[in-house]
Amino acid sequence: MTPERAAITLTKILDARDGLDRFDRGPVDPEWLALNYSAQVFPREPIVVVRGEGLDGCVGALVFGATKPRRWGILYDVRQAPRRRSFTIAHELGHYLLHRGMIEETTPEGLYCSEADVEQGQGSTAIEKEADLFAATLLMPFHDLRNQIGPKQRADFCILGRLADRYGVSLTAAILRWLDYTETRALVVVSNEGFALWSKPSTSALRTGRFIRTKNAMFELPSASIARSRLGTTPAVRSADQPSDVWFDEPVFETSLRADRLDLEITLIQFDRLVEPLQEEEESDLVDRMNAPRW
Repeated sequence: MTPERAAITLTKILDARDGLDRFDRGPVDPEWLALNYSAQVFPREPIVVVRGEGLDGCVGALVFGATKPRRWGILYDVRQAPRRRSFTIAHELGHYLLHRGMIEETTPEGLYCSEADVEQGQGSTAIEKEADLFAATLLMPFHDLRNQIGPKQRADFCILGRLADRYGVSLTAAILRWLDYTETRALVVVSNEGFALWSKPSTSALRTGRFIRTKNAMFELPSASIARSRLGTTPAVRSADQPSDVWFDEPVFETSLRADRLDLEITLIQFDRLVEPLQEEEESDLVDRMNAPRW
């Protein structure tokens, strides 16, 4: 079963039970879902506990009991913010539904997931990426997302913040999901002290060669960019139309949000018009993101 299919199965169940307008009343509760769905569908090996602990070096884990049939548990680091916790629990539920047989055979102490594995979509292994995709699909289904913003509509931090509120996830998670959904050419850059930590383009941006290399490469922000020009300033959102040759060889609309608490800048770059894609797409590893703090 693919991550999308597993998440869509649960989405259909929740839609049937709570209605298509269920997000008007609140986001998905992954803890409740993990306990109740596993008990009904897999009664011989259910998830019996979802619990916070002080986990050093990781943010979540899927563990199992010593006897068979197995009883499973989801652990999350108690130091996570509630929205981070929600995504972590959904991520571990994805591991349970998709990978528990493999985990039982290969990891006798359970599977422990680092911060880099959760919520970024670029985990250290294929199963981490699948669990991340499951969590994003479950918590932010496209059928509801398209009612909040059109696929050809530009986004800004107000819209993306409302999406984060609606789905009970971090702003970063909402931005990454929007980039998976939008048909516009856009990319996000998260930086610190004038250097990009990671970047992700939308599919349309990638197909037209609009991406930033951050894997095994150091990218210094353009001197005329908002994020670079206001280092050390107070937190705020600023926007500007940037001419050609600031970011790329075409004009862009740049919006930058400073997260002073983490000393990070998140920059959203959007292009003015759709263009024909390049003949050859770049390899996906050119846009892989480095590990970065989440908020």
